[in-house]
Amino acid sequence: MRVTLSVLKADIGSIGGHIKPGERLKSRVREFIEDKGTKLIHDYFLSSTGDDIAILISHSRGEGNSDIHKLAWDAFKAGTELAKEMGLYGAGQDLLKDAFSGNIKGMGPAVAEMEFEERPNEPFLFFAADKTDPGAYNLPLYLGFVDPMYCSGLILSPKMSKGFKFDIMDVEHTEGDRLVSLNAPEELYDLAALLRDNERFVIEKIHSRSSGDLAASVSTTRLHNIAGKYTGKDDPVMLVRVQGEFPATGEVLAPFAKGHYVAGFMRGSHNGPLMPVKQNEAISFFDGPPVVSCAAFCVHEGKLTEAADAFDHPFWDYVRGRVSRKALDIRDQGFSGPAMLGYSELEYGGIVEKIQDLDKRFKVRK
Repeated sequence: MRVTLSVLKADIGSIGGHIKPGERLKSRVREFIEDKGTKLIHDYFLSSTGDDIAILISHSRGEGNSDIHKLAWDAFKAGTELAKEMGLYGAGQDLLKDAFSGNIKGMGPAVAEMEFEERPNEPFLFFAADKTDPGAYNLPLYLGFVDPMYCSGLILSPKMSKGFKFDIMDVEHTEGDRLVSLNAPEELYDLAALLRDNERFVIEKIHSRSSGDLAASVSTTRLHNIAGKYTGKDDPVMLVRVQGEFPATGEVLAPFAKGHYVAGFMRGSHNGPLMPVKQNEAISFFDGPPVVSCAAFCVHEGKLTEAADAFDHPFWDYVRGRVSRKALDIRDQGFSGPAMLGYSELEYGGIVEKIQDLDKRFKVRK
């Protein structure tokens, strides 16, 4: 059976600032999907990560389908109406356009989709991040798909020996999707040269070079490119097929134990370690730290199994302790140096305007 998985995610309102959306708001979105989506979809799963609500939908309508995107958009709009009635903070924050135009991409919500022919057993992972941008997935995907120190399947599995093709987007290019495709392992150094710049070059898709099948799909939305100003961090989602010709589940998850530093945290203007968290976890320290959740599924004839919470395990409790230490260490540096993002990435206008005003006061000493 040919199936499409679509993840659509947005911040439409939260309790106490940027902490969490709350069960009442999530129930409103869930009720809308169940009421309006029965004839459109095979199955769905709804969850939250930090202050964002994500809808995972299984259907047979292909990527970018207008009906599926409108279903999610209308569900987010319905949730926004309730968020406004409740007086939640940032109600409708990620809905940056007034009217639906056929596709949610470019309207604010994060979107990741993949269409494929189901294998006899089809396991996949659904990742959702909060308080960071799409480049947060660059390093884990690099390590999980091209580095045999993390992905032993690259040297143990004949199905993976040809490597993978990476489609990389230049997200600073706003006049269309500017993409390049690179093959691993032959172009490994070129791949690393691009992926080191998380704020500009982002993995959009990964394909198996053995079969050409799609292995991973990442949302690439940069909200400040849409709104023209800071409205919130991009909070990316990602889908990854696992096992067989793709990395094993554990090989994809292992790099997240690093708690690598990413852009985000408070006001989207700092660097902080990415913490793997359980499903439906809230945000707390310094509007962070940046977090990522992972729900594991199998899909069969379009129906999803129950979710397995990939980061709900004693091992990840240890990782969270280490990440907390890293977060405290870099926050001790306050606004100085690498603790805060560079000038070109600062998304709050106040400091940018301040520097521009101060620049006029400088004089060249003779």
